[in-house]
Amino acid sequence: MFAAANTPALARFLRYRYTTPTINQRIGCATMSFRTRLTLAYSGFFALALFLLGLGIYFSVRQSLYGGVERDLWAATQQVRAIFNAGGLEPIRTPSGEISLFLKGEFIQIFNNPNLTAQVFSPTGDLLDNTPNLDGQDLALPAGSLNLGPDQINTGIMSLREINDIRIQSLVTPLVLKNGQVVGILQISRSLRDVELTLRMLTVILLGGSAIAILITAMGTTLLSWRALLPIDMVTQTAQGIVRAEDLGQRVPVPPQQDELHRLTVTINDLLGRMEALFNTQQRFVADVSHELRTPLAAMQGNLELLARGAANNPEIFEEVIGDMRRETARLIRMVNDLLVLAQSESRRQIRTEPVELDTLLLEVYRELRTLAGEVTLRIGEEDQVLVQGDRDRLKQALLNLGVNAIQHTPPGGYVTMGLERREGFACLSVADTGEGIADEDLPHIFDRFFRADRSRSRHSGGAGLGLSIVRWVAEAHRGSVTVASIPGRGSTFAIWLPLPTRDQAGVPKEVGVDGELELVEP
Repeated sequence: MFAAANTPALARFLRYRYTTPTINQRIGCATMSFRTRLTLAYSGFFALALFLLGLGIYFSVRQSLYGGVERDLWAATQQVRAIFNAGGLEPIRTPSGEISLFLKGEFIQIFNNPNLTAQVFSPTGDLLDNTPNLDGQDLALPAGSLNLGPDQINTGIMSLREINDIRIQSLVTPLVLKNGQVVGILQISRSLRDVELTLRMLTVILLGGSAIAILITAMGTTLLSWRALLPIDMVTQTAQGIVRAEDLGQRVPVPPQQDELHRLTVTINDLLGRMEALFNTQQRFVADVSHELRTPLAAMQGNLELLARGAANNPEIFEEVIGDMRRETARLIRMVNDLLVLAQSESRRQIRTEPVELDTLLLEVYRELRTLAGEVTLRIGEEDQVLVQGDRDRLKQALLNLGVNAIQHTPPGGYVTMGLERREGFACLSVADTGEGIADEDLPHIFDRFFRADRSRSRHSGGAGLGLSIVRWVAEAHRGSVTVASIPGRGSTFAIWLPLPTRDQAGVPKEVGVDGELELVEP
């Protein structure tokens, strides 16, 4: 949570982000909502699928119906032939020697199919007989029928014609005697009125059913999209609530279903939590920096006022004022440098990678700290020869910060022990002291910026609470970590764990997990 007065920049950003019209809104306010676009898109795809399915059904039924008509024509043809073979027709030789056809009356009576008509023609095309359901209409033979030979008895001619707005399909085949002589022509016809009526009804059913299905689909899609996008609307409302109340503590209600929207909501809540922590940290950071800068600046201003009142005429006071201003200036320089290092850590800047001899680095830091130890005894414990890949300057800065921190928190007569040893694939740089130790409630926060367990003592000694934050960043930048063990009244031990390089990585450190606890160093 944060106050509106303390976060004007955030308020302006959120207000601009969620209230400024988009380009589409500036061009035209009648932009289509995502729910409408989703409904139209889904209905369009469904309509296309129905159209393709309807075409498939229509042509399949059409092919089946016309195929059934052809099968009926062939079946009727076979039936008529069977009647003829049973004595339905007889060849008769006339006195002149010509062969004519004689049809028995039983043929007309036996073949009585109301949907089919049968006609028998002579080889010259004269109509000899037909079924009575022709109603006096004669269906002429199609072209080429008089040329049918005995070899076309199983093929014939299939024709389609239109008479009085009625489409009729006919099958013409030759009538052949056993000796292979063509004695007549048989034409079986069928009206396609019922087929076309069926196809028209099917078209109406498909079009009407598709329209109803598309309408129901559009309504169902609208309802489902509304329910599915409800969490997104809640996210929008939460964002708007943040804009109005300027409160990052609000969260989006998590849906019970374990689906994509559930993961999205959880992710957004995590994002809001990180943003809240970030802005709170930024607020505390600005407040802490302002507080830390105020003290040396106030001291320098007081010294300048002393000089303005004539302190420069007194050599002793003048020396004391100049000394104080130098110390405060040096403190400001250290603080700015530390803040610059932490800013670089947040910008994810890459550190240099080069071979670093940690034992040599430990001795170098030991020599520099020995002049600052005063009445504190500084010594070196275990010292293994270790070579790692990393940034030598950053590692030295981290080790110096640990050493200075240990000396500042160790009373006169105490001990500070620096050591280096190999442990399970890691190089362990440790700094142990016999100072006052760290309280248990302060241990989780000692690596936070500007945190000080003893604020007055740390400020008096020049610390700003940034040293341990830099130590943690340096360790993590080298793919390592920093640990601490402390007992109030006995002392503390800090350790930087750096992964040792492996051969298969060509000098690049390989991170290995380490289990274990640090031990306090006895004086």
